[in-house]
Amino acid sequence: MSKILIVAEHDGAKLNPATAKCVTCARAIPGADITVAVFAADGAAVAAQAATLAGVAKVLRVDHAANAQALAATLAPQVVQVAAGYSHVFGPSTTFGKDLMPRVAALLDAPQLSDVMAAEGATRFRRPMYAGNAIVTVEVPAGTRVVATVRTASFEAAAAGATAAPVEGVAVTAELPTHTRFVSVSAARSDRPDLQTASRVVSGGRALGSADNFKLLYGLADRLGAAVGASRAAVDAGYAPNDLQVGQTGKIIAPELYLAFGISGAIQHLTGIKDARTIVAVNKDAEAPIFEIADIGLVGDLFQIVPEIERLIGAND
Repeated sequence: MSKILIVAEHDGAKLNPATAKCVTCARAIPGADITVAVFAADGAAVAAQAATLAGVAKVLRVDHAANAQALAATLAPQVVQVAAGYSHVFGPSTTFGKDLMPRVAALLDAPQLSDVMAAEGATRFRRPMYAGNAIVTVEVPAGTRVVATVRTASFEAAAAGATAAPVEGVAVTAELPTHTRFVSVSAARSDRPDLQTASRVVSGGRALGSADNFKLLYGLADRLGAAVGASRAAVDAGYAPNDLQVGQTGKIIAPELYLAFGISGAIQHLTGIKDARTIVAVNKDAEAPIFEIADIGLVGDLFQIVPEIERLIGAND
């Protein structure tokens, strides 16, 4: 049996879907006994949500005033204490997980696997490398504790189970560091769906030409109930803010529908969208690399095509 501890990501009230995708990854390991640990100031609501995920055997609720903000330096020693007796410690390959899990691995003196995209057994995993151009199989020696971040774009979220798992309160006695403290958080606010969890994404590239022209995509996104993304070229040019960047150096996403307007398809961008279920590309250049992976490709002027798509959607409303 593999005892797997998953560190839950949440905002204090709602469980991040990335946690449910970690559960799906863990369930692929034969004999998996899955526990989700919720670290919060008051984790009652989040723990209750985690308990409903199919495959979860138990939820550990670690309430501590220091956990009001998800500081990796504060959480890591608590995770290490809770992880005693577990063979695997998983976290999502998000900003939260990438910040926390290396600290956990270092404190446990254990190897870390990053961006796990498939579990082939308790000690054998697959992950992408070279910007997704190659997939490497990694195997750790039997009996070695594994700390890993899970590539959430590669997994479906675990559905709700028939019965809720039990929730247990855990008191930690780990000494918490005092050299790190929370000052403030600055985050973009939007009424649109979150880019990393949206089922539909409308994305634009440098071909839009300006920040004002980029706003053309917002109307289509609103029509579709979609999130808005951008290529690195568009972000670097100042057409869109950094938090909209999709790709190897931005957000890696897996929506049901990805609409790419004026994006040529640099390999770094394709890495971020290759797990999308349906990719639609619109570009004036018929030789654009994005057409090689697109399910539907349209060669044309996006400034004519976007309004036409909006018109057709409106005609069917």
